[in-house]
Amino acid sequence: QAIDDDCNQTGQLLAAMLDWPQGTFASRVELEDGAVRVEREVDGGLETLRLRLPAVLTADLRLNEPRYATLPNIM
Repeated sequence: QAIDDDCNQTGQLLAAMLDWPQGTFASRVELEDGAVRVEREVDGGLETLRLRLPAVLTADLRLNEPRYATLPNIM
């Protein structure tokens, strides 16, 4: 749960204060040599960004596939 009421403010403010590049709503992240490739969903489809490191990233729900605990693992 986000501390900024799910308004995506914290990552953008942090990137601005640090003067670092930002990639918001990342649904896929790949590290490259000294950079990161971020894929995000926009209204027209997918957008791919290449950001130099260090950078601030915020995650979309599709970044990770959740694992659900089975009953034997809970007991």
